Amino acid sequence: MGQSGRAVEAAGLAKRFGAVEAVRGVSLTVDAGEILGIVGPNGAGKTTLLRMLCGLVAPTAGRAAICGIDVGSNPERAKAMLGYLDEEPFVYPNLTGAEFVDLVADLYGMRRGAERRNRVDGWLHFLELAGKEHELIGSYSHGMRQKIGLISLLVHEPAVLLLDEPTTGLGPRSARRVKDLIAERSRRRPAILPSMHILEVAQALCSRVAIMSHGSVVALGSLDELRTRAGAGDASLEDLFLQVTGGPDQRELIDHLLAR
Repeated sequence: MGQSGRAVEAAGLAKRFGAVEAVRGVSLTVDAGEILGIVGPNGAGKTTLLRMLCGLVAPTAGRAAICGIDVGSNPERAKAMLGYLDEEPFVYPNLTGAEFVDLVADLYGMRRGAERRNRVDGWLHFLELAGKEHELIGSYSHGMRQKIGLISLLVHEPAVLLLDEPTTGLGPRSARRVKDLIAERSRRRPAILPSMHILEVAQALCSRVAIMSHGSVVALGSLDELRTRAGAGDASLEDLFLQVTGGPDQRELIDHLLAR
């Protein structure tokens, strides 16, 4: 952990793709053991923000740090501290699930042996992939690829987890397991940043929420903090979203956020 004790720091992060400003000056911090949900409709900038935090996309302006390590100037050390799961996980279709997890564990320098095998077997059972790990990933469904990608991150127990729509493509049972997993992991002190479009999940799971719209974070805080700022003591996250993004005329955005 860095001198500030922060697991994740973003300072003025911005990204422009040609004429499109995908992310506009985002600043935030996340502590160990905290779940910061990043919510917003498609095109809000969630994925670009996560990719800048993990070093996959270079920012146009600003800086990111993981456990006090600057992502831009020391990417290898920063990436060693985190795990990133894309909405479309990059997995090798010609490897089996077990081979892919072993490859990632080897890349992170994890010692082979009974402890590592037991850890992997535990995650395979929890995410209901036991018995499928020796099949080629090319035969997996999207949800199975999502789960094997997640296991490949969890095996080395990173200090920071960046998860882009981690329940997309999962059935209700598997989605519930992933939510339970995120909650359980936070008790073990990693910082977790899941992006999501379902507001009810964010409200139930996250200790704080960053609401993004048109590339900017328009509200950031716990549900109680957001309620206090809005002067609405019993407002739901949906109600608060409407307030901070401009009121009832933003109904189209809410429809995206609540789409299942």
